[in-house]
Amino acid sequence: MKTTYGKGLSRELIWEYALLLLIFLLGIILFRQLQPFLSGVLGALTLYILLRKPCFRLTEKTGRPTLSASIILICVILFIMIPLSLLVWFIIAKLQQVNWNTEDMLAPARQVIDIVKDRFGIDLISEKSITFVAGKITSLGQSLINGIGDFFINIAAALIVLFFLLTGGRKMEAYLSSLIPMKNINKKETIEKINVMVKSNAIGIPMIALLQGLISWVGYMFFGVPNAFLAAFLTGLCSIVPIVGTTVVWVPMAIYFAVLGLWGKAIGLLVFGTICISQSDNLFRFILQKKLADTHPLITIAGVLVGLQLFGFIGIIFGPLLVSLFLLFLDMFRKEYLEDGSTEEKTEEKTEENSRT
Repeated sequence: MKTTYGKGLSRELIWEYALLLLIFLLGIILFRQLQPFLSGVLGALTLYILLRKPCFRLTEKTGRPTLSASIILICVILFIMIPLSLLVWFIIAKLQQVNWNTEDMLAPARQVIDIVKDRFGIDLISEKSITFVAGKITSLGQSLINGIGDFFINIAAALIVLFFLLTGGRKMEAYLSSLIPMKNINKKETIEKINVMVKSNAIGIPMIALLQGLISWVGYMFFGVPNAFLAAFLTGLCSIVPIVGTTVVWVPMAIYFAVLGLWGKAIGLLVFGTICISQSDNLFRFILQKKLADTHPLITIAGVLVGLQLFGFIGIIFGPLLVSLFLLFLDMFRKEYLEDGSTEEKTEEKTEENSRT
């Protein structure tokens, strides 16, 4: 017999709510304590989703999950982690060579602003805004350089987590699936969409950013853009945002050359940016999206902004995924509860009408 309190609230229900509250509070505590290693954990989850099928097939052949996970882990270290670490080390070394004196970095911008003000009497931007931008640029560069230690710590954390995910992947998936409060058909659809979105973000976004950065670097070096590597690095980052992404870097560069009277460089950079940078961006997105998920540009923009605030640089991948999951769960809720409820109401109304007749 159930014991009730107040307005029919059972003891079992009280314990259920208390347990849910305890789980929620402990989850917040664990999340805060593990936040320095969050990038590594999210990276491990991404690699697991990408490599789970090869690992499962290898386990079926060898019959030894630990051996299969070890082989996959060695391949990850040799073909992903070592090249990625070398790339990051190269980028950091190049950024350290950049002159982070904000006065020197913003000198071209100040020069353009002064020329426009003298010729047309238009003050493009205030001194306060210039100082704000300078502070942001400096803090970005220093945080990237200072974050190299955290990067390698998170790589180690990612490898450890990935090993245990690969060895116990099927059990973990079955357990997580049992926790999802949905019908089996909706669970399957949700998991499939999550896999596609993670693959799309994990492969597509970094690939596009890297290719855009390399292409723009060649062009910036050819046209003599100041701090060409930094400009190319920013171009690669801005390529994450679709439609307008890379234009926020090379268009101001072309305007800078035009204001200085260097019309050959200005026109050349505009042509190069329009044909090579922008069109290659569209081509890469078209090729990748045909093979992967076709994510709406607004989801990508909102996801990148949210993800960078929550997760740091890895948020570039998981930010759009978070927004996509939010919309996916809304759709699942509609299918799971709202549509079923409306169908039941219609059935009851029809039953009442039949009984009256």
